[in-house]
Amino acid sequence: MSESTSALDSAQLHTELDTIFDEVIDQLTDLVAIPSVAWPSFDPANVRTSAEAVAGLARDLGLDVEILTAAQEDGSEGYPAIVASVPAPAGAPTVLLYAHHDVQPPGKAEAWNSEPFVATRTGERLYGRGAADDKAGIMVHLTALRLLAGRLGVGVTLFIEGEEEAGSPSFRNFLETYQDKLAADVIVVADSGNWAAGTPALTTSLRGMCAIEFEISTLDHAVHSGMYGGIVPDAMLAMTRVLSTLHDEDGSVAVSGLKSQTSSDIDYEEATIRADSGVLESTSLIGSGSLASRLWTQPSITVIGLDIPEVDVSSNTLQSSLRAKLSIRLAPGDTPANAVEAVEKHLRENLPFGATLTIGDTEGGSPWQADLDDPVVQTAERALTEAWGQESVTMGIGGSIPFIADLLEVFPQASILVTGVEDPDARAHSANESLYLPDFKAAIVAEALLLQKLAAS
Repeated sequence: MSESTSALDSAQLHTELDTIFDEVIDQLTDLVAIPSVAWPSFDPANVRTSAEAVAGLARDLGLDVEILTAAQEDGSEGYPAIVASVPAPAGAPTVLLYAHHDVQPPGKAEAWNSEPFVATRTGERLYGRGAADDKAGIMVHLTALRLLAGRLGVGVTLFIEGEEEAGSPSFRNFLETYQDKLAADVIVVADSGNWAAGTPALTTSLRGMCAIEFEISTLDHAVHSGMYGGIVPDAMLAMTRVLSTLHDEDGSVAVSGLKSQTSSDIDYEEATIRADSGVLESTSLIGSGSLASRLWTQPSITVIGLDIPEVDVSSNTLQSSLRAKLSIRLAPGDTPANAVEAVEKHLRENLPFGATLTIGDTEGGSPWQADLDDPVVQTAERALTEAWGQESVTMGIGGSIPFIADLLEVFPQASILVTGVEDPDARAHSANESLYLPDFKAAIVAEALLLQKLAAS
């Protein structure tokens, strides 16, 4: 890739993209066809095949390409990632472009309207597992670089991870092992979404997360419910009493010590939340404050696991002990360590009947908030606005991208931009995942504009 200072505006980039867009869709279709699920119960050869396919696309653009791995925490080898680069011209910044080539499992085939690993176009949407999350992100990066061939003006490192949907178990070690290869002034994480179809957004806050397993015991062995029911408190009674204290009457989190923010510049319509989530018409929403703040800047606690016999195999027995698992989402400004401490303290203070509590495994990822005064953030907002022809907004995400904290710790001087191609109807992780093609086009043009603006600045 030879470099030139000539820049293209949004209209010119859209015109050039139109001439190659069918080919871009064909390349994305080929990537979707690879079932690259990086879970132990799936064939790891598919993830290797996916990595090689992405590496081939990067080589076709003239990038210097490597397929690399790093050890996971248990010492086993992580899944393959692609690192490809173009060196920066003298005095120019280097931009790290991140996406991931692994995907979620397809789930039940009967829930899909088309084959999960066959990219199927219906109107303005392309359906298939990974079509949006995150193989479209890969194609945004590659196609933006293709549009700027001969006029890039910045250094670029392409980092396409292979195990994000499995929790990125080797990510931190990968960053530290290949720190010199990945060092950059700006990091673009293309794994988020937009405010609505046709409305671009830069994600500027992410809730953190932690998970806590715990066990409550009231007996040293299970006993007959007819013999001792009404006298002896079983573990289920103690567990339900404890779990009921985690929320107020309106469903707001009732654990003291968890941090919370309530402000947001934009908000959701309740009808939108109901339609997107599938909440029943008779079910009330929970929490207080704006809907956006409840999703982005307030904590949440969800019971995601409870060990108790299923109804079909239950017996007249008082359970001696029960295990549960909580998923806690953290507001920006909080930490997983603080959350674990606050929740454990709350559980202990609310144990009934002298029951015993044992804390098990915990895990966590930190929240993140962008610096809106960072010139790079402001440059990205301008690029999004120009590419879409629609004013860009800043938004939060209720979910977490825990590795953002790792990027900040390993590359503390880098500006981080969280972008994406998904819209509220993309259904990432669900059946009938899809990519809205007009936004896909705009995202490609926006990234090309961003790279040009960073070169000019």
